[in-house]
Amino acid sequence: MSDVDEMELDEEHAAAKDVAFSSEQKGKKLSKANLPVSAGDTLPWVEKYRPDTLSDVSGHEDILTTINKFVQTNRLPHLLFYGPPGTGKTSTILALARHIYGAHNIRQQVLELNASDDRGIEVVREQIKTFASTKQIFGASTKTDGQLGSFKLIILDEADAMTSTAQNALRRIMEKYTANTRFCIIANYTHKLNAALLSRCTRFRFSPLPIDALRKRVDHVIDTEKVKITPSAVDALLQLSRGDMRRSLNVLQACYASSTPLDDEGRPDPAVEREDITETHIYDCIAAPHPEDVQIILKTLLSSDITTSLRTIIDIKTKKGLALADLLSSLSDELERLEVPKQTRILWMEGLAEVEWRVGSGGSEGIQTGALAGAVRKGVAVMKNGRLDINPFEHLIH
Repeated sequence: MSDVDEMELDEEHAAAKDVAFSSEQKGKKLSKANLPVSAGDTLPWVEKYRPDTLSDVSGHEDILTTINKFVQTNRLPHLLFYGPPGTGKTSTILALARHIYGAHNIRQQVLELNASDDRGIEVVREQIKTFASTKQIFGASTKTDGQLGSFKLIILDEADAMTSTAQNALRRIMEKYTANTRFCIIANYTHKLNAALLSRCTRFRFSPLPIDALRKRVDHVIDTEKVKITPSAVDALLQLSRGDMRRSLNVLQACYASSTPLDDEGRPDPAVEREDITETHIYDCIAAPHPEDVQIILKTLLSSDITTSLRTIIDIKTKKGLALADLLSSLSDELERLEVPKQTRILWMEGLAEVEWRVGSGGSEGIQTGALAGAVRKGVAVMKNGRLDINPFEHLIH
């Protein structure tokens, strides 16, 4: 079949191809910056309430002030955002892109790649180099103040997953096309990035969000979605999120969905009023130990013998389906609040850290549960004796 025949065939069936499936759109990825408006009602709250402007970003006011200075003076450098997940790295750069280019031009001016998938040398040589080496002629920016927005922006999310070869190729592209393109590299761990790549970027560390910043955004979502939740549940949600905005919104949406009343056929029943989300719902959703259970375990460890303490921990773990890693985290927070001698605190910190490392390395839950009880009881024994514990195997050494 000739090229002309193929062209006529495409025109003839153009009306039948109004609906395009993902398999038919090869190479055309739908990034977070290009989500359709019609998907707003079905999106997870993490994406639905992603900040649109820099003023909507919660926390990190010092970073936002510095970035605004760069934009105002038209001196935006290559950027490196790093820090724990859910602290606003991707949201900040997407809000910055909308501020520079406007919502209409962001697709032409911004290339967003997730390096967890696009991590090889081929992506750097083909997609990134092609995008960086071409210049946009029409509609470069909605701004009217000179050169602002005349450059393109390439966002590399999860860049610490890129191969070493790809990182070496990327640093040369960053140098060669600086006049036309700016790069924003987003990573969780900087030690996995090439040192030469780090030296070409201005670094900003996104620390875990403070509770006040979390509360500001969570309260906005609660008011908008009309979520019925108790104040104690909100406090528990913010505390358990540990500075992760993504986690707090995901847990809130999960609890909201579980509180939806259903009819006999399993469909949402709008006639029945939703029940309030309580502190218990939050702890059950996260599968974190309840404060009452932690207090029972702590009281037993401090006042009972090792056998009773171990039985209590195993019993609560079995009935509530708790993991030792979660129990370690909650128990360490309670032990830190106690006023004890320095020697006891050192033994507790050292013992719990050792148990956590063993659990993370694949150690047996049962054995490490006994090690946890032994570490706490050892600190209690030292506190009662008023001296450092003696090595029980010292007589065997001599």
